[in-house]
Amino acid sequence: MDFDLAAESPKLTQLVVGVVAFLAVVGLVLLLLDRAPMRQKARLHAAILLAPALVLLAVGLVVPGVRTTLLSFMSGDGTAFVGLDNYAWMFTQPEAVTVLRNTLIWVVLVPLLVTAIGLVYAVLVDRSRFESLAKSLVFLPMAISFVGAGIIWKFVYAYRPEGVDQIGLLNQVVVWLGGEPRQWLLDPPLNTLFLIVVMVWIQAGFATVVLSAAIKGIPSDIVEAAKLDGAGPAQMFFRVTLPSIRPAVIVVLVTQSIGTLKLFDIVRTMTGGQFDTSVIANEMYNQAFRYGETGKGAALAVFLFVLVTPIVVYQIRSRRAIR
Repeated sequence: MDFDLAAESPKLTQLVVGVVAFLAVVGLVLLLLDRAPMRQKARLHAAILLAPALVLLAVGLVVPGVRTTLLSFMSGDGTAFVGLDNYAWMFTQPEAVTVLRNTLIWVVLVPLLVTAIGLVYAVLVDRSRFESLAKSLVFLPMAISFVGAGIIWKFVYAYRPEGVDQIGLLNQVVVWLGGEPRQWLLDPPLNTLFLIVVMVWIQAGFATVVLSAAIKGIPSDIVEAAKLDGAGPAQMFFRVTLPSIRPAVIVVLVTQSIGTLKLFDIVRTMTGGQFDTSVIANEMYNQAFRYGETGKGAALAVFLFVLVTPIVVYQIRSRRAIR
């Protein structure tokens, strides 16, 4: 394979310029830190060290956020002001309402299922002989990307006509039990539930590890006192374990809620948003980049930001209260 130096030279030049600019900024920061007056050194140090990060934050987050908000009030080509038409479309058109309904189903089911499965699993394997192995097995899916998991489960749900050898695990099990193979990802709203299974499979390990660590942090004297009072397994769980690990449960619920709202990869890989399975992030991509409707895509992005913000604020306040 021949290497075209002339074609690659602009990229090399950009790379060199970028590295030189980065080193220049670092050198300037160190120089300013070294020459800062001693009386004001702490404040100047903080200002100088935070300045590059604040600039990058403004360029990479604030400016695009403002621009996206402005685009949400514009037409598809971004040339005409349409007011709230894009938001009206979001809540009135059947295809957009289906997207919002699917997102709501995801946000309700995924955090609850992930937290419940992780909590039950953590309690069952706590202090067992095979605790490390059990946690490793349930945590393994976390090492797989959402795209990789989507491809794996697409094969699990794969369909072949009746009478033909099935390559999908689920359909093969159905055939063994005397049933007929089905196209699991084509029938709404069950196809959304089958996609949710993938997300739960990936994230259950995260919930297990976090909640297991919280369970091990429960003071032993509380556990012993409850046992001396005659508390049974159910009472121990609901009156001792669950109240003691409440902050960890909230962390898992909040983390999963935010991650679910931003979900894109699984839907995109397995169905492409077809068959009434699309969610906000996937539809935002479709409208902005496939259909050329930048206004509608921006409106969906703004609405997604509005949904995520209260959850983030609640998480911040909860962590401050714990401290």
